Amino acid sequence: MTFWEAFFCGLIQGLTEFLPVSSSGHLALAHTLFGMETEASYLSFDILLHLATLFVVLIVYHRDIFALVPAFFTMPVHLLKNGFRMDALNETERMALLLILATVPLLGAFFVKDYTELLSEYARAVGLLLVLNGLLLLISDRFSGKKKRVLLSPAGAVGVGFFQLLATVPGISRSGATISGGMLFGLSRENAVKFSFLMSVPAIIGANIFNLPEAFSVAVPTQELGYYAVGMLTALVSGFGAMKFLSYISAKEKFGFFAYYCIILGVAVFFWLY
Repeated sequence: MTFWEAFFCGLIQGLTEFLPVSSSGHLALAHTLFGMETEASYLSFDILLHLATLFVVLIVYHRDIFALVPAFFTMPVHLLKNGFRMDALNETERMALLLILATVPLLGAFFVKDYTELLSEYARAVGLLLVLNGLLLLISDRFSGKKKRVLLSPAGAVGVGFFQLLATVPGISRSGATISGGMLFGLSRENAVKFSFLMSVPAIIGANIFNLPEAFSVAVPTQELGYYAVGMLTALVSGFGAMKFLSYISAKEKFGFFAYYCIILGVAVFFWLY
């Protein structure tokens, strides 16, 4: 790995983790471009890049996250005391419950892990999935309409969770899929973006814990530790900018630009490697 490869991968991770254009798809293409897909040690590098973008969420949404921590403990108590009625919960406790429900479908990633890892090695397949990601963004924009819900229903949260499961496939954006799912299940675009970002905390933590045994099985070259730090810092800074940009644009515009970008890139990758 070189300095510029680490910088470029960090930039891709930071920008695409939050913009609805698939960080896993872009990283898979970057690994193909740099010849990194055959190096098992780069799994550790990818994990560190994801942790860097996790820090961005914790920084930007620290107030919401700090409020949610006690809500995870008070929420089940209030549900048990009041016959599992949603109206017995305050807004923060409802959000805690919805985040749990939205995370449950992600357990299915355990059963498809080998297939998704294999798929990431085929850049043409990633290109086709980027096209699908773009079409998903167009559909969600088309049907979002004037929906202004602040919180999802429990069934809607589970539905968005399945959108997140779909995003374990490289080429399908986690933020794009969950934002699209949120809008399709009734959230306004701004609230769908916020719910997507909060969902990313358990998703990123869980995915990294899941991959740690394999990552630790391969020694990280000591001469590349500085490059790992460069990638993490780049992902942190660019991720912060991407999150702020998406929050701004979600209140002003639709996601058509990102949709067309994914479609054009996916088609270009497919025919470039044909």
